[in-house]
Amino acid sequence: MVDPTAKLGLNIHIGPYVVVDKYVAIGDDATILAHTVIYPGARIGHRFFAHAHAVVREHCILGDDVILQNGAIVGADGFGFAKKPDGDWHKIVQSGTTVLEDAVEIQANACIDRASVGETRIQRGARVDNLVQVGHGSSVGPNTLLCAQVGLAGSTQIGRNVILAGQVGVAGHCTIGDGVIATAQSGIPNDVPAGKMVSGYPAIDNRQWLRSVALFNRLPELLRRRRSPEPEE
Repeated sequence: MVDPTAKLGLNIHIGPYVVVDKYVAIGDDATILAHTVIYPGARIGHRFFAHAHAVVREHCILGDDVILQNGAIVGADGFGFAKKPDGDWHKIVQSGTTVLEDAVEIQANACIDRASVGETRIQRGARVDNLVQVGHGSSVGPNTLLCAQVGLAGSTQIGRNVILAGQVGVAGHCTIGDGVIATAQSGIPNDVPAGKMVSGYPAIDNRQWLRSVALFNRLPELLRRRRSPEPEE
């Protein structure tokens, strides 16, 4: 279903069961495959490619050459709740938007939340792997890689050319400088200066972490030696 108010460019392929809602604008040479849903007011550039079951929520902005793999969700509500006096949770309206700049690819079942106020932004050339969660109000710099199962809490600021390996988690309101590399399963609770390689939880300098792991593996031996009486001279 394509709403009559939608503005579609030239040479667009629309698959079966696609929904393009009110006041959507899409540029030329788009390919939109089965069961994709584009909510009202979304604006999308040229050469958009959406695989089956991708979703672009209301008023999101996508640049040129954006690719959404199967099940990618752009602009779902950010996780914002406030506790009421009776203990129940009150949902905070997520009134912002999500922006994907040119040449961004979001892979399968990844979620880029919309901001509560302002925007969530994925900058030019960034790549977001399967099952990644980008929290509301975050910003991801140009040519950054977020590998599988990375999680960014709300208002995280990621610089350019950063690599966060699989299952890295970043606490909210942290700033990760340009060129940072975080190895797999690192947990980052604080800001990380540009150019650092970090590992572990809480994430520390990678070389220090390697030394610490080597020592950790020797702890049983060191404990046995401490408990054993020293041989007499």
